[in-house]
Amino acid sequence: MPRWKALPEELDPQVGEFTGQLRRLVDRNGLSVAAVADRTGYSKTSWERYLNGRLLPPLRAVVALAEVTGAQPAHLTTLWELAERAWSRAEMRQDVTMEAISVAQARAALGEFDTEPAQTAPTTKSAKGAKAAKGAKAAEVKAAKAKGAKPPQAAGPLTEPLTVQWPQQPRLDLPSSADFPAEQMAAAAASGHSPAPAASPAAPAAPANQRPRRGRTAVFVAGAVGALLLAGAAVLLLKPAAGPVTKPAAAPATAPSAKPDLPAGVHCTGEGCVGKDPEKMGCGGTHAVTPSRGLAGRSVIEVRYSAVCHTAWARISRAAQGDQATISAGGHSATAQAERGGDAYTPMVAVSGDPAKVAACQTTMSGAKNCARPVPATPAGSATESPSR
Repeated sequence: MPRWKALPEELDPQVGEFTGQLRRLVDRNGLSVAAVADRTGYSKTSWERYLNGRLLPPLRAVVALAEVTGAQPAHLTTLWELAERAWSRAEMRQDVTMEAISVAQARAALGEFDTEPAQTAPTTKSAKGAKAAKGAKAAEVKAAKAKGAKPPQAAGPLTEPLTVQWPQQPRLDLPSSADFPAEQMAAAAASGHSPAPAASPAAPAAPANQRPRRGRTAVFVAGAVGALLLAGAAVLLLKPAAGPVTKPAAAPATAPSAKPDLPAGVHCTGEGCVGKDPEKMGCGGTHAVTPSRGLAGRSVIEVRYSAVCHTAWARISRAAQGDQATISAGGHSATAQAERGGDAYTPMVAVSGDPAKVAACQTTMSGAKNCARPVPATPAGSATESPSR
């Protein structure tokens, strides 16, 4: 049975190559995952995730493994930087995909309210009006034939367009033959006969023709009322009521106390984070990237920036005891001193501009100074990300 599980198929090739190199180092030295965890100071669960490609190890864990196995830290650091950039690109593509899915779902949900209401009632009423007009015309023609006279033609042009156009575009406000009794009388006089009484069934269509007018009147009234309400609201907003009342003026005083919406685990942002620990405030980890980095021998000086908290802090790794890391931005500065382990990070300072312009330097015990420089942008257009603080 193989010792290692197969790496995920969707894993980036550069991350897969880096993970395979870590596995070869562990196998070459005959170490178990538990032994690696004991010697590097990271948990067994973390190393299982690192060696199975489910999580990118922090740089300090990679350097610790190199020291345990006798490998060159510089070579592993180079491979780790390439894998970190590839990991960042994969996370960005996943974020873009999830955002596209959310937009598509929102558009689909909004599209359900754009359907036009069915107009079955006007169609039914128009069909009844057409049948009534047809019945009136048939009765009129039958009466004229019974008397041996030529049937009147005046009502024909008025009823035929109704039977043809109403099913396609209901127009209930068009006049019918019953609306013009004078024309019917003139047509009957020209033929020498009295008007046929069968035309009276078309009269019930008149109330149906009046309903759209009442509907349009109601819509017009509702629109006028809405316009008046909007105008009144605009007047109240632009010209507040005069008087000695001072209670409404006290409302802006409560606005600064409202906290902005922050992700789960993040406890501050901007000036509220100045001088605080980035790990305790939730600004580190996946919320932080590395816009600048500098190398001096084995030691590393980095600028860590959190877009969620709008802050930055300096971090040194593999430094000598007593080395200092200093960061300055926006009129604030912070300093941290490396302890026996060689790692340290400063409190946070607020950042309102380009994080690549934040200055962070390492000062050794001998007085040598090494400053971080901007990291080249990845193809995805973002700085290097790291799961560590």
